[in-house]
Amino acid sequence: MNKVTVKINGMACGMCEAHIKDCIRKAFPDAKKVSASRKKGEASFLTGESDPGVKLKDAIESTGYEFVSCACGE
Repeated sequence: MNKVTVKINGMACGMCEAHIKDCIRKAFPDAKKVSASRKKGEASFLTGESDPGVKLKDAIESTGYEFVSCACGE
């Protein structure tokens, strides 16, 4: 499993965090340990995909939030 950390602009409340987590779970059905923090402006999760960047960017931007960057490591 790869740990993915994505920087996101636009999260302002707990519902925004929930919205991002739902978005990630929908785009990556195998996602584990999905979390989001409006204070840090990021979300993280574990996935079996080796390069989730483009798929993740499309999923986040389709919800109205701004994708800033993505880091993927093992």
